[in-house]
Amino acid sequence: MPLERFAASWREAYVSGPDAANHASDEGACVFCELSAMAPSSDSGVVWRDELSFVTLNAFPYGSGHLLVLPRRHVGSLLELHNDEYESFVWTLRRTVAALELAYHCDGMNVGMNLGLAAGAGIPKHLHAHALPRWNGDTNFMSTIAETRVLPESLMSTWRKVVEHFE
Repeated sequence: MPLERFAASWREAYVSGPDAANHASDEGACVFCELSAMAPSSDSGVVWRDELSFVTLNAFPYGSGHLLVLPRRHVGSLLELHNDEYESFVWTLRRTVAALELAYHCDGMNVGMNLGLAAGAGIPKHLHAHALPRWNGDTNFMSTIAETRVLPESLMSTWRKVVEHFE
């Protein structure tokens, strides 16, 4: 299927004008900062944490097992992390992938970060990485034709499946 393209030159002012930086502002409390202070539990959705990083369920998962890995400190980019925070973040991401593979016996894994609002970050001011198990043939026609995701398990079930692999 060819990708259709159309010009939207009117958006140039939006992305390069003097107010462009304001488009990425996030007012109010940061949900990730609130979660970082919570103990791991099925109520909070926090799966694991240490002094510098933590893992939580994605409240709006793309599929079963979708977890988020975050630094506990409120930073928006990899470059803002101190070296010890970066090491903890990457180690925690690796540990998360291992836990998901053990819990789900998946065929593959999506791991990624959307850095900044323009890149698709839903919460651009608090760095986070996504880890999402994948299986051969797991594409879902519902997303394509109905803009709907069908998830075969609850968040509570996801939490129970993965938490034991972080202990």
